Amino acid sequence: METVILAVVIAVVVLGVLGGLVVGSRRKKPLPPPPPSAPDITAPPAEPHVGDEAETPRDEPRRTIEEVDLPDGSAPPVTEELPPTEIEIPEPTAGRLVRLRTRLSRSQNALGKGLLTLLSREHLDDDTWEEIEDTLLTADVGVAPTQELVDGLRERVKVLGTRTPDELRGLLRAELLKLVGTEVDRTVRTEPEERKPGIVMVVGVNGTGKTTTTGKLARVLVADGRTVVLGAADTFRAAAADQLQTWGERVGAYTVRGPEGGDPASVAFDAVKEGKEMGVDVVLIDTAGRLHTKTGLMDELGKVKRVVEKHAPLDEVLLVLDATTGQNGLVQARVFAEVVDITGIVLTKLDGTAKGGIVVAVQRELGVPVKLIGLGEGADDLAPFEPEAFVDALIGD
Repeated sequence: METVILAVVIAVVVLGVLGGLVVGSRRKKPLPPPPPSAPDITAPPAEPHVGDEAETPRDEPRRTIEEVDLPDGSAPPVTEELPPTEIEIPEPTAGRLVRLRTRLSRSQNALGKGLLTLLSREHLDDDTWEEIEDTLLTADVGVAPTQELVDGLRERVKVLGTRTPDELRGLLRAELLKLVGTEVDRTVRTEPEERKPGIVMVVGVNGTGKTTTTGKLARVLVADGRTVVLGAADTFRAAAADQLQTWGERVGAYTVRGPEGGDPASVAFDAVKEGKEMGVDVVLIDTAGRLHTKTGLMDELGKVKRVVEKHAPLDEVLLVLDATTGQNGLVQARVFAEVVDITGIVLTKLDGTAKGGIVVAVQRELGVPVKLIGLGEGADDLAPFEPEAFVDALIGD
């Protein structure tokens, strides 16, 4: 029994010694360094927000609302004035066709040169005179005026005998002037006696340049010192009113317009009424282009004329014709003349492939004069028709 107790005591002592050794060895190992403490970092100043001061606010004395001087309302508010619309100054009309003579002669003097070449032949036999007739007919002079011109030339050449180039040019010039007519009044009537405004209506088929011609005519009148109101009675073509208003704004002319597809007679009536109230010199009414073969459209054009004349009689009804259409333009002219009593002709596009003889033919057909001609696409290329300048351009220098 004692032996067992002794063995237990020895075992306990041995375990105690071993435990002490283990603890001692653990204490001898280096401990890991403690984590470093967080450094003191100064944060950068925050960016100012909208409405904040950009610098650090300081203690400053502040005024109360009672100490602040408030406006008493006596000063008028300041408003920014818009720049005025720039108004163009059109080119003067005096001698405008003379200045455009070079352009006209480049495209038209084939007629004059052809006639002068034929007349310069040593022997003017029947075949030569037939060639002269063909040249005139090709230039859209028309049958009756051609025969009249040839008869006059034959008679004067027979009397003249010898024919120098200058004599031939003078001879041809005189005969052409006789055909074109120098005694006709070609003034665009815009100044009626005892009343204002003068009323001008512009008519024609689609594509002849009617709206553009109306705008250019406004420039001609403004250049001559007149005040103008434009009536955009072409309510069927979407851009017509805008186009006419743009022309008017360039020269300071007011434009009366109505809703798209509206009654053109109503717009024309309002334009004349507005012109009377404003006291302007001239009212120009642009009508819708219409086919001369459509009876309903032509009747409506007559209605526009009748409605306008409730204010006052029309002073001018100008028919715009495309000079390049030749004899077909004469058919259109006849129908329009029956409906609205044409008083004058405006020939456009006379600078292209048009033939100068159309001036003679249309005057003979309608019995009314050519008053204006268009010689190009420029804003000031509409000119009063001057027979002498026109014939000189035909036969060249």
